[in-house]
Amino acid sequence: MRLVNHERNAMDLRTTPVHLGLGSRAKPVEGFTSDPEVLQAYSTAVAADGAEGRMVMIFDGDGLGDHWESHPAGDELVVCLSGSVTVTHDVDGVPDHVLLEPGEATINPAGVWHVVDVEGPTSILAITATLGTDHRPRTDTRPTERVAPSPEEAP
Repeated sequence: MRLVNHERNAMDLRTTPVHLGLGSRAKPVEGFTSDPEVLQAYSTAVAADGAEGRMVMIFDGDGLGDHWESHPAGDELVVCLSGSVTVTHDVDGVPDHVLLEPGEATINPAGVWHVVDVEGPTSILAITATLGTDHRPRTDTRPTERVAPSPEEAP
């Protein structure tokens, strides 16, 4: 894993996320994976950016998320690019579900545990506050409450 200073070529955000840091700097992150050693190397490399550092990445998927996560240092923006996404927030032990269709977004507030489930092939864009991100295994298999209607569907 290494941060690149001056990338001028097209990048695929699915394989090469971009770190947004202090001084409005954007640096591609070559060799990034979710392997614990790579995550630690990334955290060390961007530690000077503190809570202001963000990672921009596209995720493709199909199915239930396998873990919950929380970003204590800042909010995370999740944008549905294609498919259908349900983001579940754990609000004081009560699941709060947000359904996203293409072009829609939600914010995972700092410190709130959340999990992402997708139905069918789906792509999402995430802009994540990475400092201190925590993970915990998922033990449930399906969201237990109905997804809240969008403002257009509400009575």
